[in-house]
Amino acid sequence: MRLSRFGEKFAGRSGVVDLMSDLGEALRADPDLVFMGGGNPARVPAAEKTFRDALATLLADPDAWQRLAGAYQSPQGDPAFREALARYLQNHYGWHVGPEHIAVANGSQSAYFILYNLFAGAMPDGSVRRIHLPLVPEYIGYADAGLAPDFFSATAPAIELLEDRQFRYHVDFDRVSIDAGVGALSVSRPTNPTGNVLGTEELTRLRALAREADIPLIVDGAYGEPFPGITFADATPHWDEDTVLTLSLSKLGLPGVRTGIVIAAEPIIQAFASASTIISLAAGNLGPVLATRLLEDGTLDRLGSGVLRPFYRSRCEETLGGLHRELEGLPWRVHRADGAFFLWLWFEDLPVPSSELYRRLKARGLLAIPGERFFIGIDPAWDHARQCLRLSYAQDPAAVARGLRLLGEELRRLYDTGGR
Repeated sequence: MRLSRFGEKFAGRSGVVDLMSDLGEALRADPDLVFMGGGNPARVPAAEKTFRDALATLLADPDAWQRLAGAYQSPQGDPAFREALARYLQNHYGWHVGPEHIAVANGSQSAYFILYNLFAGAMPDGSVRRIHLPLVPEYIGYADAGLAPDFFSATAPAIELLEDRQFRYHVDFDRVSIDAGVGALSVSRPTNPTGNVLGTEELTRLRALAREADIPLIVDGAYGEPFPGITFADATPHWDEDTVLTLSLSKLGLPGVRTGIVIAAEPIIQAFASASTIISLAAGNLGPVLATRLLEDGTLDRLGSGVLRPFYRSRCEETLGGLHRELEGLPWRVHRADGAFFLWLWFEDLPVPSSELYRRLKARGLLAIPGERFFIGIDPAWDHARQCLRLSYAQDPAAVARGLRLLGEELRRLYDTGGR
């Protein structure tokens, strides 16, 4: 088989494909593994009932069924959903946004593939641009989205040590460098993997840097406001025509409906919709049709603030308590949890790279995600990048407690033996 350069890149090995394949094989081999590695949301009974009831209402309506399953939508996605979302954003945040500023995609992963390659890679004048990540670690799924080599650059974070074994990453603005080779800035908020919520001041400074360079700031809001609202700190979203904001229905508890949302200036939306149509013809209807009703009757607001946020906050605090018990006496820190449903651990002077810790934990029955591959665009030799681990606390509390016990046991063995 003779592959193109595109084929060689996307059919070959990559960090996210290797990792997902490894996790899938491990789960098939041992279904009793404690799965604290993936990004799947928790099963929240109240949320599931809300979605089932809304879907049953739709299925009973012949017109809604036709809209749901019997028609392709326009390149930008379901018009009724885009109009409902625009009204919601106008009413809640005062944004000057209309349906023409919104497009729907088949999931955020495909949306970012299009967005990144719209702004970076080979340019018409022969130059090459890249996506700059002003704060890493960042979402592992971004890493292989570029069609060009050396697609990302990044700025290493400033690290603030906090009380109670916590720490926090900050954008190191003294080191952020935006030259003519940068096509866009990109951040997630809350950040996957750390749960960091960039403060309003940090976000404002990034917007100013992007505006000065005449490039967009892309903000991934998959875990944040306005939905699903899994945030434990001030995370009021910001948008203007220099910002591209993306949202998702996945972390509400609907990852299978594959609905990503892009909010941007109209020319960007038109370019995005054209590319999306070429790649996938039309976005799916289930997510937008379901979300339209939930937006209009206020259900999404109630679900986020009244159900999902307290659910994940409780799970987060319970898991943090377990970490303090199981890791007592070990040299560990946890990133301050401002949102999402991950805890990001830092083991100072870890005797082995976190990729080796991952393999050892998997052999003991715990799946977690090693930190190295989240430091996209950073020198892989940086010791800190090899000392971190991402844990999801979205699983059953009993399974999480067992996973934390396994983690503590393996870490003690590693530090006692020096990794031998």
